[in-house]
Order: sequence, then C-alpha cells, then structure tokens
Amino acid sequence: MSKVFDLWKEVGGAFGPSGREDAVRETIAGIAGAYIDDITTDALGNLICRKKGAGKKVLFAAHMDSIGVVATYIDENGFIRFSQIGGLYYADLVNITVRFANGTRGVISFEEKTPMKDMTLAHMFIDIGAKNAEEARKLVQIGDFAVFEAPRFEQNGVLCGPYLDNRIGCVTLLLMMEQLAETETENDLYFVFTAQEEVGLRGAGAAAFAVEPDVAIAVDVTDTGDLPEMKTAMAVEMGGGPAVKVMDRSVICSPAVCAGLEKAAELLGISTQREILQCGGTDTAALQKARAGVAAGAVSIPTRYIHSPSEMCAVSDVEQSAALLAKFAVL
Repeated sequence: MSKVFDLWKEVGGAFGPSGREDAVRETIAGIAGAYIDDITTDALGNLICRKKGAGKKVLFAAHMDSIGVVATYIDENGFIRFSQIGGLYYADLVNITVRFANGTRGVISFEEKTPMKDMTLAHMFIDIGAKNAEEARKLVQIGDFAVFEAPRFEQNGVLCGPYLDNRIGCVTLLLMMEQLAETETENDLYFVFTAQEEVGLRGAGAAAFAVEPDVAIAVDVTDTGDLPEMKTAMAVEMGGGPAVKVMDRSVICSPAVCAGLEKAAELLGISTQREILQCGGTDTAALQKARAGVAAGAVSIPTRYIHSPSEMCAVSDVEQSAALLAKFAVL
C-alpha cells in the first residue's frame, strides 16, 4: 500500500463529524509535530500549524470535519430517528452502516411503504438492534453524532472508502509539510486544518481572520466529469492531475493565485486541470472574505461519489497536489 493510503487510513479513521473534530485534530497534530515549529488550537477547534518565516504569510487550509448524522428521537421500539450534519443524499444512505462516538453501530433503513421517489430523512431511521427504547438509550442518547462506517482500500492506484472529503486534503497538507520540513523558506507558512466546513465554512473564516494571510489556498476534493452519462459536463477527471479551481458557486478565485499554482506545476512538470464546480463550494470562499479580503485560490483532488460511504480518488493526484503546493509555498 502507498504512504498516501496509510496516512488516509489513520486520519480518515478518526471520528470527526462537524463540531466533533477532537480525535481528528489529535491524530493530525501527532503527525504534524515533527515537521513544523508550533501548533495551536483556536476556540472553534481549528488546528493551526506554523512553519516560521519572515516573508509573506501563506495559509493552506484543509477541513478535517466530515458529514454525518445526529440522533433526534428514539421510538418505543428502539429505532432512532436522525437529522443530517452537512449535505446528505438519501440514495446513499439506504442500508449503510454508521458508527457513534462510543463505538455503537447501526444500520440506516427506511419505511418500506414509502415510494423511493418520495423518500426524505423523515422516513428513515437507524436500527442498532435494540429491543426497545430503554435498551436503545443505554447505547445512544439524543444529540449523539454518528459517521459512515465502511472499509477503506487501495487498488490499482486508486483509493476508495468514506471521508476522502476531506481527510485526503488533510493528508495532502501533511505530505506537503513533510516535503518542506528540511527546506528553508522565506515565507511564513500556516497549515490550517479547519473545523465545521460541512455546515457553513465556519472554521476557515475565523482562522484566516486571526492569521491575516497575504495569500490563502484551500485544499479539498472536487467532482469529476468522467463517469457515464453525467448530468453536468465537467472538465475534470480522476487521475488527470491536481485541479486548480477557477470558480464554484461560492467563490471566484484570484487570477494571480491560479497563475501561481499553474506556474508551480509547470516548474515541476506536473499536469493540472482547471476546475469550475457548478454546485457546492469550499473553504476558499471563507478565506477570501476574511478581514479586508485575501488573495485566495484552491487545489482540488478529483473525487468520484462525494458524500457517499465509497468515495474514490487517484493516489497520483494526491501526491502531485502535495508536490505542487510545496513548490508554491517557496515561490
């Protein structure tokens, strides 16, 4: 298995839905400590790692939180109703396994008399195998969060499993930090692992406000356009190299930052793709709007089946993204 897979398995396996990122933060901090000068955590739970320099401040951000579900009601038969944390697609939830922070596992199912076309979260429930409400409450309380539980694997240079979004972005920053560990750089570098991106880009804005960067780059996943009969054409494919974001629904990236990223890739002989994401957004928007505004851009990992338990990306795209960002950091 690749080093990328090993890191993703470690970081991706930590429990960390939005607002409950503690285990992910501790895991990342344990790895990052060998590569940077200091580590701090702010009130929102962002992990801020710094490699000190006297030059311009450059901030790299990857969100460490994930989507998930939260228990809202337990009926008399012990079935748990739930609400969403971040964006969920109903078709991805039927008969999948979820895991609560205490290790309790359950299966999401649905009221079978409801036609699939009419399905909403109100028709779904989590079955933990409890006989009744009393037994269920010994294992799960109202307000408990749960995440997808599914295997992770590497095959033919491809990773597959839950929470590539965005633990693979975190892995990319860790690889980048390792590459820069013995490199002298004039720039003052900040590697920020942000909290609560999936519920409104909350952590990134606070971190950028505090750091006051001259330039900010978000690292996240993006959709691809390489599957059969895609509804929306998109010029990004898995394995085609890092995607340099041009725009999405929340941001138009700084042309100078985009050009700088493409220059770094050219110097390394890395092919890049230009990303225009027509649905969704990333921390880039929050970084750009911090204080009086920040020159902001993004590097995205092309990923299939985003927000499902079986996301997929190419190892080479991750490795090349880390190299590109490390080069950009010293330009």
